[in-house]
Amino acid sequence: MRIVIAGGHGQIALRLERLLAARGDEVAGIVRKAEQADDLRAAGAEPVVLDLESASVEEVAERLRGADAAVFAAGAGPGSGVARKDTVDKAAAVLFADAAVRAGVRRFLIVSSMGADPGHQGDEIFDVYLRAKGEADAYVSSLDALDWTILRPGALTDDAGTGLVRLEAHTGRGPVPRDDVAAVLAELVDTPATNGLALELISGSAPVSVAVKSVAGN
Repeated sequence: MRIVIAGGHGQIALRLERLLAARGDEVAGIVRKAEQADDLRAAGAEPVVLDLESASVEEVAERLRGADAAVFAAGAGPGSGVARKDTVDKAAAVLFADAAVRAGVRRFLIVSSMGADPGHQGDEIFDVYLRAKGEADAYVSSLDALDWTILRPGALTDDAGTGLVRLEAHTGRGPVPRDDVAAVLAELVDTPATNGLALELISGSAPVSVAVKSVAGN
């Protein structure tokens, strides 16, 4: 498979690139800065330098043509202000989804956040973030041209992955290592039966492949 990842230098994306490349997939990661390219090559991915905050739909679609799947794993980051929650967490996700439609890429995964909700109340930066993520999720889920899956991890940690997770429509809050988020994404890419599902993810007791097969069979 050829898989294109937006936010290719992110902590989850780099882990995902390594997993996909190791199993023989062709992986490209969209990054904003040319100096990030070597890190992607080290992970086994082809770097594509493109700023999703200023690119056109056609420019992004051109990078997506020929791909079997697209993964939106970009984020403004914890140090960013309110404006970039809108331009990255929402607008860039919408742009990437529109570009996937234009490029004819049906399989689409979006890394969201537990608690994402377009109706979330509050004026703190994290409240704005949850609204932006919720609005992006709502937009993606409205597109009939995409076979989409939304993944909403709990509190992210840098602990070593255990390969044991809980993946359900509603899990309740909890932590999850970034390693395990990447492993679940790699499994979801290959599981189109999860099309149309928004799934929460925390650490649990089910092996990743079992957890994904379980939700796919529901």
